[in-house]
Amino acid sequence: MAEYYDLFWGYKITYPDFWIQQPAGDSVYFAARSECFDPLYEEPDAGFIAVKGEWNWAKKDIRPLWYENIGKTAGFLGAKDVGSAPWKMAGATGLEAEIVLPKKENRRLWTGILAYDFVVLHFMVSHPKIVRSYFEPLATNLISSLTFTATNVALDTSPEGIPVPPGYLSIDPKTIIEDIDDASKWRAYDGNASIGALQSFFVRTLPSNGWEILEYVPFTTLSDLGFARYKIKKGTYEVMLGIMPASVYDVESSQNRAKIVYKVNGYSASY
Repeated sequence: MAEYYDLFWGYKITYPDFWIQQPAGDSVYFAARSECFDPLYEEPDAGFIAVKGEWNWAKKDIRPLWYENIGKTAGFLGAKDVGSAPWKMAGATGLEAEIVLPKKENRRLWTGILAYDFVVLHFMVSHPKIVRSYFEPLATNLISSLTFTATNVALDTSPEGIPVPPGYLSIDPKTIIEDIDDASKWRAYDGNASIGALQSFFVRTLPSNGWEILEYVPFTTLSDLGFARYKIKKGTYEVMLGIMPASVYDVESSQNRAKIVYKVNGYSASY
């Protein structure tokens, strides 16, 4: 068996070692091969599983989100008889449902949602009905292996010891904040993670790397701030770290790509 660690959303899943895993934004897809993602593919190894992370900074009740999403899915697919049931897994709570598709589709679709602390995970299992006896046990084992756990994967860190998210590279801070007076005191990083995924990453990894979070202001359209902000300290360092939407036009969704920028000051610095 192979293990997939999601360093942004903080979970681990075990999947068959002859399968592939394919990340895409806040989601990851598992299947025997890439052809399985094609809904017209009906070979004996057909079927796929998708897991998507979402940041729930206010820990809101997930039921409205669930009913909205499942309603849209059912309406788009022309599904009928969608009934939800309570679901618990790995210390998380949520809902699950079998979506009965029109007979002409000849496919089975199952979906679920789990809430764990600030993280919401969406699940989807899809496969042709003719492979159910083969695929269903594999899907059940994969989802049942879910754990929310600190990973043993080593992370890169900045010169000050701040964890750097996977795939993020150092860039000129002036590309984010133009009026910087002393660029040597600033750090900036760019990558492809969403602003929600980065908030999840830093809430978990800053404390595990010895940083104390003095203040956390989440990204939300209810605020005029326009970005997420962490005030943190470790030893002689006190830092204000910002997670910025990559584009000024992308402030409406926590799923949009984001950059990281912060200024390095001493412990006695005032912000």
